[in-house]
Amino acid sequence: MNEAVRLGFEPFLGWPLFWGLAGLTAAAWAAYLALRGRAWLTRALGLLLLSAALLNPSIVHEEREPLPSVAAVILDRSESMQFGDRQATADAAYAALIAQLSQDKTLEVRTLETNPGDDGSYLNGALEGLMSDVPRDRIAGAIFITDGQIHDLPDPERTEALIGPLHGLIAGDEDQGDRSVRIVNAPNFGIVGESANLIVRAEDPRGGDVDLEVSLNGGVPVRIRVKAGQDTPLPVEIERRGENMVVIEAAPGLQELTLANNRTAMTIAGVRDRLRVLLVTGKPNQAGRVWRDLLKSDPSVDLVHFTILRPPFKTAFERPEELALIAFPTEELFEEKLTEFDLIIFDQYERQGVITQAYLENMARYVADGGALLIVAGEQFAGPASLARSPLASVLPASPTGVIRTGSFKPELTGPGRRHAVTAPLDDSKWGEWMRYVEADAVAGDVLISGPYGRPLLIVDRVEEGRVGMLMSDQIWLWASGHDGGGPFAELIRRMVHWMMKEPELEERRLSMQAEGGTASVELRTLLDTAPPLEIETPDGDTIRPAWVNKGPGSFSAEAPIDQLGIYRARAGGLEAIALNGPANPKEYADLTSSTKVMEPVSKATGGGVLRLNKAGTNLPEIRRIGNQRTAAGSNWIGLRERDAYAVRSSTSQPLLPGILAAAALILMLLLAWRREGR
Repeated sequence: MNEAVRLGFEPFLGWPLFWGLAGLTAAAWAAYLALRGRAWLTRALGLLLLSAALLNPSIVHEEREPLPSVAAVILDRSESMQFGDRQATADAAYAALIAQLSQDKTLEVRTLETNPGDDGSYLNGALEGLMSDVPRDRIAGAIFITDGQIHDLPDPERTEALIGPLHGLIAGDEDQGDRSVRIVNAPNFGIVGESANLIVRAEDPRGGDVDLEVSLNGGVPVRIRVKAGQDTPLPVEIERRGENMVVIEAAPGLQELTLANNRTAMTIAGVRDRLRVLLVTGKPNQAGRVWRDLLKSDPSVDLVHFTILRPPFKTAFERPEELALIAFPTEELFEEKLTEFDLIIFDQYERQGVITQAYLENMARYVADGGALLIVAGEQFAGPASLARSPLASVLPASPTGVIRTGSFKPELTGPGRRHAVTAPLDDSKWGEWMRYVEADAVAGDVLISGPYGRPLLIVDRVEEGRVGMLMSDQIWLWASGHDGGGPFAELIRRMVHWMMKEPELEERRLSMQAEGGTASVELRTLLDTAPPLEIETPDGDTIRPAWVNKGPGSFSAEAPIDQLGIYRARAGGLEAIALNGPANPKEYADLTSSTKVMEPVSKATGGGVLRLNKAGTNLPEIRRIGNQRTAAGSNWIGLRERDAYAVRSSTSQPLLPGILAAAALILMLLLAWRREGR
């Protein structure tokens, strides 16, 4: 304990009222002086005596317990500290610094290590949390041991928000550079079939040009060249609805701390503007209205529907003004605007001269270039005017035998149909019967539903970039009408159309992966009975080989523990999937160079300094205890302030101006003033 004596004041009226009264008194005395009052000195002494009495001065005797000043030492444990010898350097300096500071009994040292799992180095937030219960007048300073890449430093201009003096001890080789690439800006979504504009930036310590490879959804990468250190626009075409994973990779540079930041990725949600469908009905039939109503019930579908009521070879004797029919715009639909349609459906169509062979050849090219075609076969498909006997046959997965079977039969799922994403969720045990079937032989694709004698009823196929579906019966309307219990008409057609639109959730061979919560979850859909081996490539290039678990026909899953931020790649049977663990552009990998420049402005604003450690971490600066001077660092020393804080354990006070004495002195001053004024 230490004893101390001080002069104390406890105004009887409180400080606000006292200062108000003092101001009025001073104004009154000034007015008296301006009016040439003769007793200005004695009245001034009287007013001062009155003010002193109201202040209630006293001699205060205190017993004080000295309190140590508090210093903080924060050790950076973020991922960027794992490169090179940084962590070993920091650990050695941290241990030596704590040992040195602990010898000062007037200093309380608080330590903290940051969370290595954070996406970023948040040392200032850790400091504020560590010192939140310490009064500012006890803080001696703070020391950061880091590589210099700190992501939450405050604005140096806001000195009231700074805890200081703030010093930095920087680990790492300042001459070791690193190449990196990141996405500066990107939209959250884009229209399918249109381009989304990204802004990318590559960094290289040597400058110059950097070659980047850009891939979408695991496809073939496209190479572009960008200028290092400059933002570069990058258009990416959105190819499907749902998540589209864009991956950008830079080749290894001449200087590399890690290859993990040579690759970045992000997902862009693909949305369809509108689905344009052309429905051509060969003749009025019971299924035509069902098809039209189903497609028009979907608000995202723009439907163009033509029903051929009179083929060209029929002679019309009516006058033109009496005709209600319009000419079929074949040239406009199948030559000028063919590529504007996402899906074309032929419902019981036969070649009647309405659509020429040249137009059908255009349609075959349209499918090969990425279009979608659905054939709903009627009796005409088995005859000589069948579309299977036209240039369109080159893209059809089935060929009619010429036989039309009548009589009830029940459609059934095939083996591939129970595995295919289009039909796997459907239950064929309660399907109603159909009455007519156009017999065909499958020549390509996958048969999902079989008809009489196990022959193909629903066949789907990929043709180069496009897709084709064939339904070898005109009886699906029986399901829509509820005949014999009905069946999943709307669900089947909806799933088949979305498969033809290349929806990723309905791919029959699909590998997907999610990386979240320390686990990589992989799912495989295949038409095979067994799953091919699975390999998962981690961000640092290692390979994980988890085992598959059979979840049902054609469905497999696997899980693997992960502990790194970045991009994971899964490969199985020629399929590839990509998943991003953590943010698209981890802050920890944005800049891995060891630097003093990030901390210097903030340290300077608090009077601190930033010094670099040697590889062994042994060149610690001298620690000095300093007063409240502005500068708290030098060429090879850093200062921690001596705050001289204390806690008062007991105190006594003795009034300096008792009330009787003050009143007597005041009366005396007034008498002297009156006497002076009366002379």
